[in-house]
Amino acid sequence: MVLSIDRFAPTPAAKLELGLDLAVLAVAVVVSTAGPWWMKAGWALCAMGVWWSTSSVARHYSPYVEHSWWEDVLFAVIILLSAVTVVGVGAWMLRLPSPGIGRLILVALPVQVLLRLTVFAYVRTRFAEPRHVLIVGTGPLGRITGEDLARTRAVCTYLSWPAEPISAPLRGKYLGEASDLPSVLRSEVVDEVFLCGLDTMHREALQAAVGICETYGVPFALPAYSVRLGRAHPIAGKAVADGFLHYAVGSARERYWILKRALDIAGSAALLWILFPFLLAIAALVRLTSKGPVFFRQVRVGLHGERFNMLKFRSMVANAEELKANLEKLNEQTGPVFKIKHDPRITPLGRVMRRHSIDELPQLVNVLRGDMTLVGPRPPVPQEVAQYEPWQWRRLSVPPGLTCLWQVSGRNEVDFQDWMYLDLQYIDHQNLGQDLNLLLKTVPAVVSGKGSH
Repeated sequence: MVLSIDRFAPTPAAKLELGLDLAVLAVAVVVSTAGPWWMKAGWALCAMGVWWSTSSVARHYSPYVEHSWWEDVLFAVIILLSAVTVVGVGAWMLRLPSPGIGRLILVALPVQVLLRLTVFAYVRTRFAEPRHVLIVGTGPLGRITGEDLARTRAVCTYLSWPAEPISAPLRGKYLGEASDLPSVLRSEVVDEVFLCGLDTMHREALQAAVGICETYGVPFALPAYSVRLGRAHPIAGKAVADGFLHYAVGSARERYWILKRALDIAGSAALLWILFPFLLAIAALVRLTSKGPVFFRQVRVGLHGERFNMLKFRSMVANAEELKANLEKLNEQTGPVFKIKHDPRITPLGRVMRRHSIDELPQLVNVLRGDMTLVGPRPPVPQEVAQYEPWQWRRLSVPPGLTCLWQVSGRNEVDFQDWMYLDLQYIDHQNLGQDLNLLLKTVPAVVSGKGSH
């Protein structure tokens, strides 16, 4: 149990949040249950077990996953409904008196929402994961910007403009010159690039850096003023609160990303609950029909190069990765992607699962966790990303997805270059209507199995 707690709530702050949630849930169950003490205790333990397992799968208490306040509240609602559903169904099947569902929700939910808006919000602000910021400029503007960002718990590294001096305090964080920006963006996870240069001094290098950030799809910021302000402030202060104008590549606005994440959480949670019996049956079949684990975990590359473990039902033999080297010469896909139509490593059950994308269903857990989204470019493996041309890196400027234009356009029948262009087309025209349309088109595409290998 200690190992489980440390795995899903590794910090004291996370343990505090988990403990408070379980305590509120237990009190709510006891208060809303009529009957002897042992029955109240039994239902409380059952509800706590469901809360524990559901929040663990969603990585809800992980300090390494950033949640906004509304995401936290939405997760609380979903996990509470999960616990209530299991307790209600369990009581009906066992023909036992169950807690009053309405009273349970009325007692637990307001308290848990209040905790998230107060205690949890304060704790997560204090112990949030730092942003990784790359500052181009080691002169006065770059150094002062780094000091300002450090107060917000950002981790800063530096590149210098041509002929710019490197002060002693920056040497441990110095990665090279501005001309090294492409290689740094390839090798480091960067949330934003601050271009601390002046048009009068670094015009050509500054313009080149902007072009590189646009090509790679990395957010960047430019100085709003040619002088640093002390007491004076702009009238529209929110636009340049830190003295920089911030830019992002792509047409999507903040409201779109909020609605998209809400759809991801609600949609993936609902699908996991609806498909739960089917997923259990598939897991049993994988276990019974071939040797090896039920799930295949593979490192994939996500937003801005962040790596994560993507989940799939295992559709190949257990030593498939070891056999891959001997099959490289049979690759039928152009570019760095490896695809074989009749891959000998695929099991008979795996061939059926792949045809209808059943092996991809565990990725709903990745969507719930925030590693992926329902609609977006498919997540590549690191070996593929290492061979990308610069313009292809813009695929990583948005979270990877479960389905995309490639998925509904023939999948493995699509050439690699066309696949990349489809993904960039999606990124350049993102909107909620397109996402919903792609989700609807995915259903007949996977049922028919068109384009699958």
